[in-house]
Amino acid sequence: MAVKTEARPAAAEIRPFTIEFPEADLEDLRARIAATRWPGKETVEDDSQGVPLALMQDLARYWATDYDWRKCEARLKALPNFVTEIDGLDIHFIHVRSKHEDALPIVVCHGWPGSIVEQLKLIGRLTDPTAHGASASDAFHVVIPSMPGYGFSGKPTTTGWDPVHIGKAYVELMKRLGYTRFVAQGGDWGAIVVDAMAGGRADPAAAEPAPPELIGIHTNMPGVIPPDLFTAAFAGSPAPDGLSDEELSTYEQLLRFFGTHVAYGLIMGTRPQTLYGLADSPIDLAAFMLDHGDGAGQPGIVQQVLENRLEKPSDLTRDDILDNITLFWLTNTGVSSARLYWENKLLFFAVKGVTIPVGVSTFADEIYRAPRSWAERAYPNLVHYNRHDRGGHFAAWEQPQLLSEDVRATFRSLR
Repeated sequence: MAVKTEARPAAAEIRPFTIEFPEADLEDLRARIAATRWPGKETVEDDSQGVPLALMQDLARYWATDYDWRKCEARLKALPNFVTEIDGLDIHFIHVRSKHEDALPIVVCHGWPGSIVEQLKLIGRLTDPTAHGASASDAFHVVIPSMPGYGFSGKPTTTGWDPVHIGKAYVELMKRLGYTRFVAQGGDWGAIVVDAMAGGRADPAAAEPAPPELIGIHTNMPGVIPPDLFTAAFAGSPAPDGLSDEELSTYEQLLRFFGTHVAYGLIMGTRPQTLYGLADSPIDLAAFMLDHGDGAGQPGIVQQVLENRLEKPSDLTRDDILDNITLFWLTNTGVSSARLYWENKLLFFAVKGVTIPVGVSTFADEIYRAPRSWAERAYPNLVHYNRHDRGGHFAAWEQPQLLSEDVRATFRSLR
């Protein structure tokens, strides 16, 4: 990878950043795809053993012969990209200011296996709402950072870059940009980061005050599971008595996820350095990322897109999926991104003691549907809740219009 920045000034400076991968990197990618040594076909007729061989071989053919990374690169290069050093690490971010005078600053946080590519469809909808059926009073100045170890941000060489540290770094980033009053949005790890930004901790009783500059958050993977129920579901215990039908359904979703689909997280959380194939084989990287599916432990929107059999309306395309995977490959961040699971000390989906205003979106094919009853208890200052009949784990990719509408609605009363 070749990148260009201005001559390095003081660490607190904001430096323009230009993306420029040499053609040799793309030729190497295509050659490695062509040289893949394939395993035998799975012995089942579904994806219960992992990503099906036929799907991967079809994707490989397209990736090596028809896919054009330069289109994605051009979209990224057309945006204002910057880097700044925080706590000794370069943090890359996209920063697009709205033309509307009273726009509210927002930091939008991606997760794994995501990247800034995942949020590109939100930028126009949030910065220029009048072009998307909303009011100028709903406009945002948008900041989208690459997480440490992901994309164009630096790869940590020491331990300690957990979601709490990342959240504090994002607060520093927004302050460094001159924003003294801002909001945050996140899904997947981004949801955990925005909870942590707001003072959320593993023990809700130990939650800290949110920084005064952060006036509210929106999450599409809310931390609403009571800690005792999280522990019970992780252990595979039967549902306790006293749950409503909606709460019982959510608990059963967690049981299925922990019982059949959490292995990717366990290996990254315990032995991330062992995953050398993520750096050496693009097919291994792609399969590992695709096995995350839509997060729900079942054939979801990603597989439907790749098999050209969409069952519900979605903005997600095959090129979207390959744009994200290719970014991971070209930046060699398969292993460095996995270390976040090892660093993390917070319970993924559990209550964390956040008390500032919160908006929650729950999508039909998410890992779990967050019941309103749990959302109200987890976030005592819940200002918006919406339950969607479509969309999944990657809401910014799949349903950018729905997610943008929820973000606007969440923060409308806080402006």
